Amino acid sequence: MFKHIKSDLPASIVVFFVALPLCLGIALASGAPLFSGLIAGIVGGVVVGSLSGSKIGVSGPAAGLAAIVLTAIGTLGAYENFLVAVVLAGIIQLIFGLLKAGIIGYYFPSSVIKGMLTGIGIIIILKQIPHFFGYDADASGDFGLFQSTSKNTFTHIFGIVKYITLGSTIVGFVGLGILIFWDKVLSKKSKIFQIIQGPLVAVAVGIIFYVLTKSNDTFSIAKSHLVSVPVPEDVTSFLGQFSFPNFMVITNPDVWVVAFTLALVASLETLLCVEATDKLDPHKNVTPTNRELFAQGTGNVISGLIGGLPITQVIVRSSANIQSGGRTKLSAIVHGLLLLISVILIPRLLNMIPLSVLAAILLIVGYKLAKPGLFKKMYDLGWKQWIPFNVTVFGIVFIDLLYGIGLGLMVGIVVILIKSYQNSHFLHKEDVSNGVQKMKMTLAEEVTFFNKGAILKELDRLPHDSYLELDVRKTRYLDNDIIEILDDFAFKAKERNITIKLISERGTIENPPSYLEFFKLRPQTA
Repeated sequence: MFKHIKSDLPASIVVFFVALPLCLGIALASGAPLFSGLIAGIVGGVVVGSLSGSKIGVSGPAAGLAAIVLTAIGTLGAYENFLVAVVLAGIIQLIFGLLKAGIIGYYFPSSVIKGMLTGIGIIIILKQIPHFFGYDADASGDFGLFQSTSKNTFTHIFGIVKYITLGSTIVGFVGLGILIFWDKVLSKKSKIFQIIQGPLVAVAVGIIFYVLTKSNDTFSIAKSHLVSVPVPEDVTSFLGQFSFPNFMVITNPDVWVVAFTLALVASLETLLCVEATDKLDPHKNVTPTNRELFAQGTGNVISGLIGGLPITQVIVRSSANIQSGGRTKLSAIVHGLLLLISVILIPRLLNMIPLSVLAAILLIVGYKLAKPGLFKKMYDLGWKQWIPFNVTVFGIVFIDLLYGIGLGLMVGIVVILIKSYQNSHFLHKEDVSNGVQKMKMTLAEEVTFFNKGAILKELDRLPHDSYLELDVRKTRYLDNDIIEILDDFAFKAKERNITIKLISERGTIENPPSYLEFFKLRPQTA
């Protein structure tokens, strides 16, 4: 774990600056105490990071769960009641891990995973544009299209002109310039610029700008445009920020419904993120998914017990980790420790960081996830990749993360069915001798009920007085539905004077009296 410490420590600082506003923003969007988001970020970094088998994945509170959490807190009546559901959700995830449910993550097409990354990248960019200009109408962690204020992502962007804050905008552009210059120029000049990351410098410049201009009416940045970490006055007030579950409500059916909902959604988001981060990882590490469910479950149990939000592995922090050169889980763990140390020792310093600088960091993260060139690359791969990719992207941007992924998956399944329909067999017209049209049909390796339509259509097209060689030597699985089609066609073949020569590994036979008997199958009875 300490082998790549020179890469992991700088990466952990970048992830820390990305995670800090997201932890607070997601808590705000969830209707939960601000400190609960920080607890989830700390537990996700230290606990889940230690137990996970992922080298580059980073866990914490997830924007995708914010709407569920907000509704659940209202349904259950109190945040302490909701924490019981978080603990139970963690236990359910532990059971998922024991049942080897992690394999589900491998059944999502590559086009959908790439669409998910691109869609999230576009959302990050759209959501951070208002913050970049000092218009902080919605929480940093609210990634939904529609807001509780009856506005949406695009109305916020169009409304920027009325609310531009000069100081935030200036320091945002300065920060963005530092990040680009650091990445494209300085990092290639010397190793010192790889160890000291651009985001750290950008944040430092942002704090200096705030301090120097806070008494200036034109360039000062209001506290509403700064990070807002809870500042405890003493140890007692710090410990008072922790909440604990009210296990008296454990018999409430609503608590269990929320727990199962959280467990299912958090597990799915985690598995999708694992698949996505493994694709982004330049070193192509493979994360053990069942171990990841165990780590997430443990994290949620602990987070729920001390007042934290539910946790998943999250693509924004994970991609920031990868882009910053993170190599091992040390980066995720250290980012969690930095969150813990900073909220204890330097909360007032954190509250001097302009949100526009952090928005600049996230804009870079979003752009690297949603590079325009990826659209051309997916188009060049053909319609089978292009359509599910775009459906996923637009679904995520205009509806919701899980809806977008679900739509992309459904389109991907339709594409598979279409290709399965087309690739069930190969028909070759050989010759015409003695007035007889000779045809050869070779069935695919696996032929299922999906292929019924294509094969039935081909058989119906056979001309009268023809000769068909039906080759099934390469077929390893032949569905009973297909055999029944052949058996039914045998009757029509006699009427149309079509001779069928069946070639298989079991032997060759002309006009078999029963295909069901030949393949040693019987029709299924009700």
